[in-house]
Amino acid sequence: MKYYIPFILFLFSAFNSAQGQEIVELKKDDSNGVVLKYMFNTGSMMDPAGKEGLTQLTVALMMGGGSENYSITEINDMLYPMAGQYSQSVDKEVTVFTFRVPVDFLSDFYDIISGMIFHPAFDEKDFERIKSNQLNYVEQIIKASSDEDYSKMVLESMLFQGTGYQHMVAGSASGIRNISLKDIRNHYRTYFTRDNLLIGIAGKYEEAFKKKVIQEARSLPPLSVRLPVPPAVKMPSGFQVKIVSKDNALGSAIFTGYPIDITRASDDFAALMVANSWLGEHRKSYGRLYQKLRDIRSMNYGDYSYIEWYEQGGSNQLPPPHVPRHSNYFSIWIRPVQIAEQLKMQYPELSDVRVGHAPFALKLAVRELDMMIEKGISQEDFELTRQFLRSYIKLYIQTPSRELGYLMDSRFYGRKDYIAELDALLEKLTVEDVNAAVKKYLQAENMYVAIITDDSEAEALAENLRNNQPSAMSYSDIVREGLPGDVIREDKLVENYPLDVNSVEIIDSSETFR
Repeated sequence: MKYYIPFILFLFSAFNSAQGQEIVELKKDDSNGVVLKYMFNTGSMMDPAGKEGLTQLTVALMMGGGSENYSITEINDMLYPMAGQYSQSVDKEVTVFTFRVPVDFLSDFYDIISGMIFHPAFDEKDFERIKSNQLNYVEQIIKASSDEDYSKMVLESMLFQGTGYQHMVAGSASGIRNISLKDIRNHYRTYFTRDNLLIGIAGKYEEAFKKKVIQEARSLPPLSVRLPVPPAVKMPSGFQVKIVSKDNALGSAIFTGYPIDITRASDDFAALMVANSWLGEHRKSYGRLYQKLRDIRSMNYGDYSYIEWYEQGGSNQLPPPHVPRHSNYFSIWIRPVQIAEQLKMQYPELSDVRVGHAPFALKLAVRELDMMIEKGISQEDFELTRQFLRSYIKLYIQTPSRELGYLMDSRFYGRKDYIAELDALLEKLTVEDVNAAVKKYLQAENMYVAIITDDSEAEALAENLRNNQPSAMSYSDIVREGLPGDVIREDKLVENYPLDVNSVEIIDSSETFR
């Protein structure tokens, strides 16, 4: 098995040692507000074995349990007339607290919210309430609310098996149950430290305020433990498929992917962005995957590809800041496609269908990736995609909060200003650079595949994939009559496209995230 070890671990170590001394500033003297961010190099990767979800629960209690001086109700009541806001984000490697307020209220606002960071209350009643909510999310909500997010979490569990990246940020059911309030307090003291902190500030503020923020941050204890390094990730052999059988699933939701040894720290990332955008830019209808699966064949709502983690892809139109990672992977998101039972109910002419559209959709997506690697993209497509990206990435930083977030993420990757540097890289890029990067970092022979599907579909789907059976596309008669000949011919190629399926496992939904 090939392991992909993040090639920028030295940056990870440098990031740790530099945090206590550094602040990222984004002065905007014409602004009427201030954004303050605390980025701790602490994420779910730091959760102890058997207490998965500890970082998320610690952060939720810090922001949802008030401070030593004020209850959370009192804080919210005081912030309301100021239009003050706060939020938090936890991922595998970092936690970010964000505070926003009009400049006129900055001093009073800071005196209230700083206690949530430096003197959290950690009250027993708040702990039990927030712990119950987090447990409910892991046991119920993630499995019931979105099969698409569910499939992504299952894929990550496969990708990062045996590492600190494996479990969801929210943790596991048994892990959450094992967490005590004492664990929360110890975790806070151990990992939310001054050496492990990058501060960001944007907007209109005085030097005296900045100094006050820095000085109070120095009151945090020093880091006394060695932080874990991001995991080496194992490349699968062939296609390894996990099918989650779920009662009343609304189709088959698919996430597939494999590790790649590249992040934003590499200049090659710009080239890979162009190729990925052409193949399947998130929520864009021009991508090849979208065109082939949704636009031409009306199989689902959309299909996209990714060269890094994309937080809340179901709701975010733009990639958000605050989720930087050193261990990275390529993935394809195939939004739910119909199962056999649905096709039979809708179309009498499909009464003999044994399995729904999932095998065909998977083969079509992998084949498109394979052809991009083999043939590359054309000069014309390169120029159009590059032009789009040079404009599009500016939307990533359209608010002071997002711009500050991306500047802070830049430091994580050893860069100063990722968006500006990315634009410069795109400007000098050639189509040869793009196609070379595709061949260097991408492949279509080895993938982990996670599929959430209905109980009625699981066995037939597993048999189809396990035996690499032909996967004909099932059209209603009226749809088939309107298809052009080149689509029908392509369907035959997809139907018989070989996947080297090495293993297929069916598990019940109740067995996940335990």
